[in-house]
Amino acid sequence: MHDALPSCFGEYGVQVLDITANNGNKVTQNLVTCLYQTKLAGRCRPVSITWCKSLMGQGLSVNIDVEQHLCKINMKPWLFWKKQGFKSFEVDGKKVEVYWDLSSAKYSCGPVPQEGFFVAVVTEGEVVLLLGDMCDEAFKKSRARPALIEAILISRSEHIFGKKYHATKVQFGEGGQAHDIVIDCQTGPTSEPRLYIRIDRQVVVQVKHLMWKFRGNQTIIVDGNPVEVFWDVHNWLFNPSLGHAVFMFQTCLSSEKPWLKEVAACSSVLQWPGTYSFKDKETSSPSGFSLLLYAWKSE
Repeated sequence: MHDALPSCFGEYGVQVLDITANNGNKVTQNLVTCLYQTKLAGRCRPVSITWCKSLMGQGLSVNIDVEQHLCKINMKPWLFWKKQGFKSFEVDGKKVEVYWDLSSAKYSCGPVPQEGFFVAVVTEGEVVLLLGDMCDEAFKKSRARPALIEAILISRSEHIFGKKYHATKVQFGEGGQAHDIVIDCQTGPTSEPRLYIRIDRQVVVQVKHLMWKFRGNQTIIVDGNPVEVFWDVHNWLFNPSLGHAVFMFQTCLSSEKPWLKEVAACSSVLQWPGTYSFKDKETSSPSGFSLLLYAWKSE
């Protein structure tokens, strides 16, 4: 099984800040990985963007086709000027360029900048993926035009930390409202463990008898649409040394949910189909959006 808290930067990928400790050991990191469907080099391809934050600094990696077309840049946090630049490589004979400018990026509590930045993936004169609020600067720097087919966010995985409450913010649909998610697992010594999941302060999932229902799922309604919620808090209850529980929120654009069969066949959330699932077809379209949360207990 893969490490549940992977290093922000693998062996490959566009890396815009090296936050690995000098001794090579991993440090506690907050990781957010977003997977986008793009039209790149003649066909639909996944592009994953991983943001990370640790005591050593903040960073970014960009992977195309996840494990097939990758490149690497090493940059040290004390080299401020290298928070902007570009890298080019080839994907199936097509030149692909990644431009970024994080020199004025502003962050809140997480690893993803809120404003003052851009990250652009460019090929054949088109910006096939553009992140950030500095759009004019991105087009000027890359000398490229907007793509005819916009990238679509299809999944997001995130590592979140907390003593009692674990919180994040998510937007379930394109152009939809951003919602606050708070996970509260009550495991006091004198009371029966219970799990509460709140969206915008409203309890949408309440699990009693948690010792018996430490894994499960429930359908909720968000913005008028069904969202399937899965949880696995086995580690919190029975193996706290591992330190994390797993939650997944899955929307679906059709009434058919083939991914539910895959999830049901697994004995643990840790074996669920990963957020990197992608149908590499010319006519493929996302079946919805998934949010995968790794919730870690902090002291």
